Amino acid sequence: MPHIHQPLLIFSDLDGTLLDHHTYDWQPAADWLARLKQHDVPVILCSSKTPVEITQWQTTLGLTGLPFIAENGAAIQYAGPDSAPQPLTQSGITRAQIGDVLHTLRRDFRFTGFLNVDARQVCSWTGLSLEQAELAMQRTASEPLIWEDSPERLDTFRAALNQAGLGLTQGGRFWHVADIQAGKGRGARAIITFYQQQDGFRRQVLGLGDAPNDVSLLNEMDYAVVINSHGTGNLRPRQEQQQPDRILRTTHYGPQGWREGLDHFISISD
Repeated sequence: MPHIHQPLLIFSDLDGTLLDHHTYDWQPAADWLARLKQHDVPVILCSSKTPVEITQWQTTLGLTGLPFIAENGAAIQYAGPDSAPQPLTQSGITRAQIGDVLHTLRRDFRFTGFLNVDARQVCSWTGLSLEQAELAMQRTASEPLIWEDSPERLDTFRAALNQAGLGLTQGGRFWHVADIQAGKGRGARAIITFYQQQDGFRRQVLGLGDAPNDVSLLNEMDYAVVINSHGTGNLRPRQEQQQPDRILRTTHYGPQGWREGLDHFISISD
């Protein structure tokens, strides 16, 4: 198992993982976050949230100056040598282009995206404050939506998106449309390589997530933590088949499960 004194890299989803799904509380994870910071272990936030949302959460969680993965991998922020932010690297397609495709598909399918509502509706969907909802609407290269058509038509919708170069992933609350090449796993590989080039060696990596859009992230990890949620029964990271001792399914939810995962995998004894 990894030790706190070894070179480590932690990747974490936010909603339903490090943050409580309903209240957005993170305090059960506070002790571990402080311990990781003390030992210079980077915690890379990897979320469907927007860059401006994640930047705000980095400040709240004490993770400023670190890279992050936003919008399910459609946008990546790297940290420079002095921890100063560098420009976002986005996948090729823009949110405006995604909006054009979805506008056309609304003739044949029933769904509602962020582009079709105001911030107050996003508050109703998410429990966010109005200010937070406005940040959530500042998408750069993706679009969340509520699927309102039949489950049977979802594959047809996905195929239509694929023809336009777009992919569809399921999060904890929404379906997310982005460049078909985007994904949390791809973002994680880029940041693992970033640290490897910076350090001269590859760090051990541990990832935590709770939703289907986290599977590609967990597949890139040496150790994977599936946080308990109502939808995790169908999550099957590859470690479960290949290295079952390197995956943990937590009994606790949200930040309590996050703490449980780190307690299980990271040794702090001398």
